[in-house]
Amino acid sequence: MPRPRAVALDIIETTFSLSSLDVRFLAVGMSPRDRDLWFAETLRDTFALAATGAYAPFSQVAGQALRALGARRGRALTPNDIEHVLMGFAILEPHPDAATALHRLADEGVRIVALTNGAAAVTRTLLRTSGLEPLIARVLSTDEVGAFKPCAEVYRRAADALDVQPAAMVLIATHGWDVHGARSAGLASGFVRRGQPYSSAFLAPDVEGESLEAVVDAVLGL
Repeated sequence: MPRPRAVALDIIETTFSLSSLDVRFLAVGMSPRDRDLWFAETLRDTFALAATGAYAPFSQVAGQALRALGARRGRALTPNDIEHVLMGFAILEPHPDAATALHRLADEGVRIVALTNGAAAVTRTLLRTSGLEPLIARVLSTDEVGAFKPCAEVYRRAADALDVQPAAMVLIATHGWDVHGARSAGLASGFVRRGQPYSSAFLAPDVEGESLEAVVDAVLGL
């Protein structure tokens, strides 16, 4: 694997933490412990859409998953409740290692595309408020592609967006399924463990590390 010319960077959980949503779950009468399950079920539904060639905005998928989870918990969430939780995506906090990692890439001349299943406007807000926006060459939402990750088309569009061949781009993510999707599309990949093992059922990442900073260092060391 040669040193990449560009990086496709996953945003939610890889760069920004979901932990700040916990107070919003409490505000609508749900437990913060439901947050991870809700996000996993949201991803499950995006996978179902991707597998059948269908698409819907991430906010719609996430909102319906939250409504269904609320019903199972005996909580009839109102549209305002759901909007209150989803608005929290625009004010997530970056992981402590995010700024250092992105500055390292920028200092080495590696361009970054922020690749997300979420809305581009929300992602730009996150990057701007965290001070990371100047380090990002492009924001690419799956809305632009009309397909969710891990569809191969999404990763290839990211390479096209920065005018590089897929093999010259590395996807960095904390989700094994995301890494597998990128590898299947011809990209190199870096897995950010953050305490989670990588599944042997997936194509193996080219590099991996416990933190985003560690993975970036491994990528730049190629």
